[in-house]
Amino acid sequence: MARINLLPWREELRRERQKRFMMSLMMTAILGVVLVFLVGLFFDQKIRYQNYRNELIQSEISTIETQIARINELERTRDRLIARKEVIEELQASRSLTVELLDNLAKSIPAGVTLSSVRQQGVNVSLTGTSQSNARVSAYLQELGENELFLNPELDFVRSATNSASAAEPYQFSIRVKIRTAKSDEDDGLTGEEHGEEDLGAHNDT
Repeated sequence: MARINLLPWREELRRERQKRFMMSLMMTAILGVVLVFLVGLFFDQKIRYQNYRNELIQSEISTIETQIARINELERTRDRLIARKEVIEELQASRSLTVELLDNLAKSIPAGVTLSSVRQQGVNVSLTGTSQSNARVSAYLQELGENELFLNPELDFVRSATNSASAAEPYQFSIRVKIRTAKSDEDDGLTGEEHGEEDLGAHNDT
């Protein structure tokens, strides 16, 4: 004999399907929330790590900038010390050169010539004085040319003295000459660095 189910099985089946669908939907929503939370946590960690790196890099940059400023200050101090050292060396060289200049001038002056003024400006020297004749001045130019300290002696003028202190030397003259240096040996046209004008005073032939 056939059995007939009179219960509302279709309604039960529909409710069961709806229940499973709601459970699946709830699980999906929970899983989505968990995934969003995990992704947010991951990116939050990345942001914090990057901020930490940025702070570390900024700290290193500040340290390097401080070191650079210190190095620049040390370089300026070194430049000042080098400049002072060069000035001292120039003064020492100038002092010995002045003595050598006067010594060589004394050795180069021929008889009948008297120097009244010697002016030095760097390697340029101006000589003025009196002489007995033009020939004495020419002899003096030749002596300067043969001296190892002097270079390119040139006569500015020679003329009769207007206020001669001695009738024995009635001519006035002016001579320009350069002091020989290592640089002038390489290039006679170079005059070297100029210094303040120095008056070495008068030197008379004895």
